[in-house]
Amino acid sequence: MDLFNILELLGGLAFFLYGMNMMGDALERKAGTRLKSILAQLTSNTFKGFLLGLVITAIIQSSSATTVMVVGFVNSGIMTLRQATGVIFGANLGTSVTSWLLSLTGIEGDNFFVQLAKPSNFTPLLAFIGIVLIMFIKSSKHKDTALILLGFAILMFGMDSMSDAVQPLAESEEFKNVLILFSNPVIGLIVGTVFTAIVQSSSASVGILQALTLTGTVTYATAIPIVMGQNIGTCVSAMISSIGATKNAKRAAVIHLSFNLISAVVWLTIYYLLETFIGFEFVTQAATPLGIAVVHTVFKLLALALLMPFGKKLEQLSYIIIKKDEAEKEKTELLDERLISTPPVAIERCRMVTIKMAETSVNALKKSFDMLFEYNDKEALAIREDEDKTDKYEDSLGTYLVKLSNENMSEADNQEVSKLLHMIGDFERIGDHAVNIVESADEIKNKSLSFSEEAKKELTVMIDAVTEILDLSLEAFRNNNLEKAYSVEPLEQVVDILKLRLKSAHVNRLRKNECTIEMGFVHSDLLTNLERVSDHCSNIAACMIESARNSFEMHEYISELNKNHSDIYNQKFAEYKEKYNIKEAM
Repeated sequence: MDLFNILELLGGLAFFLYGMNMMGDALERKAGTRLKSILAQLTSNTFKGFLLGLVITAIIQSSSATTVMVVGFVNSGIMTLRQATGVIFGANLGTSVTSWLLSLTGIEGDNFFVQLAKPSNFTPLLAFIGIVLIMFIKSSKHKDTALILLGFAILMFGMDSMSDAVQPLAESEEFKNVLILFSNPVIGLIVGTVFTAIVQSSSASVGILQALTLTGTVTYATAIPIVMGQNIGTCVSAMISSIGATKNAKRAAVIHLSFNLISAVVWLTIYYLLETFIGFEFVTQAATPLGIAVVHTVFKLLALALLMPFGKKLEQLSYIIIKKDEAEKEKTELLDERLISTPPVAIERCRMVTIKMAETSVNALKKSFDMLFEYNDKEALAIREDEDKTDKYEDSLGTYLVKLSNENMSEADNQEVSKLLHMIGDFERIGDHAVNIVESADEIKNKSLSFSEEAKKELTVMIDAVTEILDLSLEAFRNNNLEKAYSVEPLEQVVDILKLRLKSAHVNRLRKNECTIEMGFVHSDLLTNLERVSDHCSNIAACMIESARNSFEMHEYISELNKNHSDIYNQKFAEYKEKYNIKEAM
């Protein structure tokens, strides 16, 4: 094997890893909505968690990525340690899919259909289709499909390049002697572990082993301990990811390592005992890419058979290794940066945190309404604390979403990130208005001011209208309900009318000396705050509607809506105008 073969091997490895990364990222974007729905199915049932891990890993083609994601879930409090255990089990089996795809390189035969199944014969066509889709079709959905095809073609090209580069090793006595060393279970296990830890992917290291088998010099005696070591090496990513995470997140990484380490040691021991006393004829035979895929999958199935019934014991073991500190309360991070590498999942997490932010600000505002007529120092403090929470939510979400926007995402995911960035400012401002109303209530109490009965009734009508628009906006966002979103704007127009009528009514009371100027300032501030809350609700609803229309021209939408009222809009407007009629309330 000369210098040019080594260069070809390195080039082939580069294409192989790049193609695998490209295909995995495109598959992830393509399955974005599915990943979100899969995430929603989290359950304490170990078997369902197993299926979750299996499906996600099959989609993103990496058990390392899945387990890093699991560490992020546990660190964020999305997933319990029990749930994580089941997902880790599934991830270990899901990664075997890649080895079966790569085993196609070993297909041999003169039959036309057999030849057609060889990647070197059909991947050029896939690459051509992918390029055509990228050059002539601008849809992001088709672009991801094209990248999947191109990624697979590049991956297979790299596999073929590596296979060609190592062909001279078939005649090398030195290489054969090295392989004999690897048949030692301890050395083979260490080599498989270290190499997989370096490339950070068991799928990639298994693929490289499959390429080496095409030299005809790699026997099953050599391959089996290496394959088992590769499954231990894939744990390195999760272990590194757990650094600085919560104790439960560290325990999730420990469970992943324990599962692979225990299963490798147990089954390798059983295998060599049986080989010693019974003997297996196949171990001296030359391994093939298909044979490696079989060994890889059988080992994973045996590992599951051995340890899946003992999921609770693995969890207990993780508590022994990462000891529980009773004095330390376990903390969780609302937004874990480990999830950014999987944008669909990170976006779903952002949406859930934004819902918490929205609920906090809306509840704070509703509590502030009660303060106007019955002030309470304890409640006032709680409202200010809630407003402080919404500020922190906005800072965290804004920073996280900006980082997320730099990732390579599908068009739908980009739209969702933009929508959330638009909305968090409106939810934060609603919390600010809650504090403004509390300050008005505090002024009323300290200056011994009071509303007239007429002003109380009018203000109650407007508060009821604002409460409904808050509920409509929150429900629309929480459940992505466009029907509710379309109901917001007509009610916002009614709130605007109420503000003008209440101002006019208050001016009349001032003329009749039925109200003080001091109370008038407080009253005016309250009306302004209530009207601005309805404006923020209108922005939220308009953002949802425009996002559904693939646009974010909210002001243009509202302007267009005001000019060209639809029958549904007019009907809703009439209903709300009658419902919140000041004269009837008086």
